[in-house]
Amino acid sequence: MKRREFLKSAGIGTLALSIPSGLAQAAFGKKKPNIILIMPDDFGYECVTANGGQSYSTPRIDDLAKRGIRFTNCHSQPVCTPTRVKIMTGKTNARNYVAFETLNKGEKTFGHIMGTAGYATAIAGKWQLSGRGKEFPGTRPEDSGFDEYCLWQVDRESKGSRYWNPNITQNGKVLKDTDGKYGPDIYSQFLMDFMTRNKKNPFFIYYPMALTHGPHVPTPDSKEGDSKSKRNTKYFPDMVAYTDKIVGKMVDHLEELGIADDTLLLFTGDNGTDKKVTSKFNGKKIRGGKGRSIDAGTHVPLIAYWEGTAPANKLNTDLIDFSDILPTVAEIGGAKISKDFIVDGVSFVPQLKGKQGHPKEYIFCHFEKGKYAVEDSGIEKKKKKNKKNKKPKKKKSDKPEFTRWVRDERWKLYNNGNFYDVITDPDEKSPLPVGDLASTAEVRRKRFGSVLAEMAKEIKKH
Repeated sequence: MKRREFLKSAGIGTLALSIPSGLAQAAFGKKKPNIILIMPDDFGYECVTANGGQSYSTPRIDDLAKRGIRFTNCHSQPVCTPTRVKIMTGKTNARNYVAFETLNKGEKTFGHIMGTAGYATAIAGKWQLSGRGKEFPGTRPEDSGFDEYCLWQVDRESKGSRYWNPNITQNGKVLKDTDGKYGPDIYSQFLMDFMTRNKKNPFFIYYPMALTHGPHVPTPDSKEGDSKSKRNTKYFPDMVAYTDKIVGKMVDHLEELGIADDTLLLFTGDNGTDKKVTSKFNGKKIRGGKGRSIDAGTHVPLIAYWEGTAPANKLNTDLIDFSDILPTVAEIGGAKISKDFIVDGVSFVPQLKGKQGHPKEYIFCHFEKGKYAVEDSGIEKKKKKNKKNKKPKKKKSDKPEFTRWVRDERWKLYNNGNFYDVITDPDEKSPLPVGDLASTAEVRRKRFGSVLAEMAKEIKKH
């Protein structure tokens, strides 16, 4: 396979479509479609009842699936910062991931791209991308391409609570009247007000929710008498239910404004569920896989609701990963993207219309979990002091360790050579031995090995 054909088949390093605004309006009506991207935190595929989940109540999300398209093979990164960097820039982490809590300074996001296409842009919920000091300066929300924002943890030093009595920065100012209030209500109301003010103009909303990340605390709908500061995974179902409630409120607001048929709403999750949480899924118990590269860590819901455009009650099994979001919203918005802007994703606009499209043959993933990939705590881990008479450990390289893999719906190959059938072995406990290259599995192993090798060359150039 020639290099150009290889890149095209994978959707790797290709340019997003550049569609003049007039063509976008002709394709989607008089007015460019509004786009809302909702992404709850630590919310795996098994959390949605429509997907086969049996532990939680998600009637409004399930209703979106009935009224739209439910994608069954969408994959994120295993933890939050890598996912956010990928979804906002359309690039594999190998190109631009520098450190946890950091969106590399100067990166162009889908906020910038949609803004240049004439969209009013807003973001609310969790930020946590402003960097980690002078070494990793990161990006503040006002520089990320959004006209307005209402966010938790804009600064690491003053992160505070994301839920009760939250520490929220809104358009450059810290809110002073949050005592006794619930953060998710503030974020969602901010976005609904933004929708109201911009109902006559196209808008792009990115809602990286604070829910359902720990600490697992009561919601306003939890059992009366529960302490707001109490932490227990027993409140996780309440948090899922409140996530569902907020999604429903936003859909209702679209309908009240009369713009539901002019709006694409995408619902997904940033990574697998917290490892402390065990859920029932299709008759089996499944432990949350956040932080792990197995399906439980990367398989997330993706539901598309677009009244009058996306077919109702449609199931789609195409492979999708988070680099695909940027080229998709860019195509819908008729955004012009410069030739030097690399996009690793493939637009799935045809699938949103119920058509065949050009789905990926496989997904390539680069995940760094090394020195700078700490847990989502907002607090850097303290270094342990060496005990007396103990030789100091050798200094580790500043470059984080990384894992790469290539996968399709069934087969998955890692850069260490481990090869799995993820249908029969979703927890990846038994690597498949090297066998007959004539078999289907061996053909895929060989194919994926060449992809890993080619991607190593491709990314080295950058």
